[in-house]
Amino acid sequence: MAFDHVTTWIFDLDNTLYPPEAALFSQIEARMTAHVSRLLGVDAPEADRLRAHYWRDYGTTLAGLMARHKIDPHAYLLDVHDIDFSVLDPDPDLGHAIAALPGRKIVHTNADAQYAGKVLGRLGLDGFETVIGIGEVDFHPKPDPRAYAAVIAATGLDPSRAAMFEDDPRNLQVPASLGMETILVGEGRLGPDAPAGNGQHGAHVRHHTRDLTAFLRALV
Repeated sequence: MAFDHVTTWIFDLDNTLYPPEAALFSQIEARMTAHVSRLLGVDAPEADRLRAHYWRDYGTTLAGLMARHKIDPHAYLLDVHDIDFSVLDPDPDLGHAIAALPGRKIVHTNADAQYAGKVLGRLGLDGFETVIGIGEVDFHPKPDPRAYAAVIAATGLDPSRAAMFEDDPRNLQVPASLGMETILVGEGRLGPDAPAGNGQHGAHVRHHTRDLTAFLRALV
């Protein structure tokens, strides 16, 4: 009943449309640390500390590097997303569950759209109207309110009739304030390397599932 009014379904990408056990982000984190080390001329432990610090304070490591060091985001994204995608397997069950949802389906990710396309291709998920990456929101990452405003402006969606699926509970605060149904997928990590939450994520998380496919099947 809580979803009868929903006409637009918005999905995060990493650790939402595939499980964290795929360890795709572990590869990206390693490349982030190496990139920060080369860029700033610091050793690996300091680079790793900065990577995590910028993630916590700015929403993404990239946003912190842009704010503090004025880096070129395009070169950074190209480097950190040069990973092995073969760890991902097609997920036809999830694809069928998404296709069965009534209305529009959108991906909104803090990664870039080119990378997102590779991930979706490996998963066999092709039922999305559009993929909105970090470049499409002028490099304002979730949970920055400007990111969500850009998505709404680009798609014309009505947030009061939308639902958003996310693995990071921080990124559901603004959607909840806009009137979206919010669904936390997984354990609720505040960033890819942070410990899982204790299950108490706040009122902005209206629903919680550890099995996205089963959750979507139940809706339809």
